[in-house]
Amino acid sequence: MRCALPLLALAVIGACSAPNAGSEPSLAPRAAEAIDPRLPIPSETPSGPADAQLAAKLAELVGQARAGVPQFDARQAVAERLAASAGPNASESWVAAQQALSLLIEQFGVTTQAAASIDELGASRLQGQRWIRPADQQAIAGAASEVGAISDRQSAAIDSLKDRLTR
Repeated sequence: MRCALPLLALAVIGACSAPNAGSEPSLAPRAAEAIDPRLPIPSETPSGPADAQLAAKLAELVGQARAGVPQFDARQAVAERLAASAGPNASESWVAAQQALSLLIEQFGVTTQAAASIDELGASRLQGQRWIRPADQQAIAGAASEVGAISDRQSAAIDSLKDRLTR
């Protein structure tokens, strides 16, 4: 028993000092450590021209949204006229106004589809390339802003008509 106790103590101490089976991180200098911290960081990212294919696709999508505006405005005028003369809920005039509102919402889909396609262009570039060049990002943001302004105006018109018809 006396012999077993020192051997057990040696085994426990030996287990504590055994080499680790996992790999240790390297202590070699990292790439970021090689950057001189005194170098100035530019305040503006250099920007060249946007990708021609992307710019053409964005122009096409903005054109689709703009092309849908006259039809939306025409349907909005009809829906507003019918909503103004709509009777109580479930009356014939109310149903006609609801149908006109549905046609207006359908036309709004042209704008929302263009906006979704612009967002998808940006997302697919970001996913595929892991970043978007500054010029491409500006082109996407500009197109999204323009279509967003059209969408906001149309959405407000639809909400206004919905409110009128739910009273």
